[in-house]
Amino acid sequence: MTSALPVLPVVQLIVGIGLLTLGADSLVRGAAGLAVRVGLSPLVIGLTVVAFGTSMPEVSVSIGSALAGDGAVALGNALGSNIFNILVVLGGSAVISPLLVDRRLVRLDVPVMVATAVLVFVLSLNGTLTRGEGAFLLLLGVLYTTFLVRAGLHADQNEAEAALDLPASASTIPRQLLSITVGLILLVVGAHLLVRGAETVARAMGISELVIGLTVVAAGTSLPELATSFVAAFRGQRDIAVGNVVGSNIFNSLVVLGSAGVASGGHGISVPMGVLTFDLPVMVAVSVACLPIFFTGWSISRWEGWVFLAYYCVYLLYLVLSHTQHGAQDLVHGMLFFFAVPLTALTLAILFVRELRQRRASTRSAAEPSDPSPDEAG
Repeated sequence: MTSALPVLPVVQLIVGIGLLTLGADSLVRGAAGLAVRVGLSPLVIGLTVVAFGTSMPEVSVSIGSALAGDGAVALGNALGSNIFNILVVLGGSAVISPLLVDRRLVRLDVPVMVATAVLVFVLSLNGTLTRGEGAFLLLLGVLYTTFLVRAGLHADQNEAEAALDLPASASTIPRQLLSITVGLILLVVGAHLLVRGAETVARAMGISELVIGLTVVAAGTSLPELATSFVAAFRGQRDIAVGNVVGSNIFNSLVVLGSAGVASGGHGISVPMGVLTFDLPVMVAVSVACLPIFFTGWSISRWEGWVFLAYYCVYLLYLVLSHTQHGAQDLVHGMLFFFAVPLTALTLAILFVRELRQRRASTRSAAEPSDPSPDEAG
């Protein structure tokens, strides 16, 4: 009697995820140490070095999948990682410890995250992400990174070291370069094992490669973001915790999908109708939801984190029901789009308006002169 699943692909999945996690940690540590030496601020380190480093598994998996002709895995990996990062990584971090949000994130980086999600959706409307569109996304990623680095230079070095938990006597530059090299090697090997294992498991279970990319591969390649943000939340390093998620999502939309599009060749990456009508709108919706949540009090509270986690559970439930063609999928879809989403939008709108009124009232009271005392009036 044979087992339902072949053993080797399962081992490949587990070992691949482990190597990805170790590789990302080695890469982030080495790159962060170099970034501190050139004087990048903690927020910019979170948005660039840490975010891009923890997103390297997504790059490796998506490029490898695109080169192998498995565009569904590449697409599902990027979209699924963005959804996972916001709903699970950010939501879970807020549950661990309410997160204060840097105002620069709300005014610049979160709108950029929303804009890149919308851009990917628009480029995918014709059913294909072409090589030229992938190159365009890559160019935007380079320009955004250059802007962040130029804006973040000359930050306080002690502040950056403290935010990353790096002592002033951190390892030398050669050791940091070695750490980066080892991290990259582990990422490449881990990505190869993860993709091979995921494809075999998907075929053995009769599950579509797109669903595997949206769930198992996306969650596996997002483990570095999960670990980094959770540890940062425990330590109270809010700039790293939040910047890691925002930066990773921008990186996934621009660099991961862009690289996969370029690597896919002339045929590009096919975007299934189900992705256009569900997964892409979900990615855009959760990105937009960050704006009012971040703006109200410049923080992410625990209850907002629990809402994010609950939404991810509903999202996974819908994917499972949709794949199995269960009769309840229409019910879950209707509840999600006609009840949960409008209710959340209404709640966020109320919080947003209330916050605006409170700020206007405080500004007005600060601008008005205080009433004179009876003695002064006389």
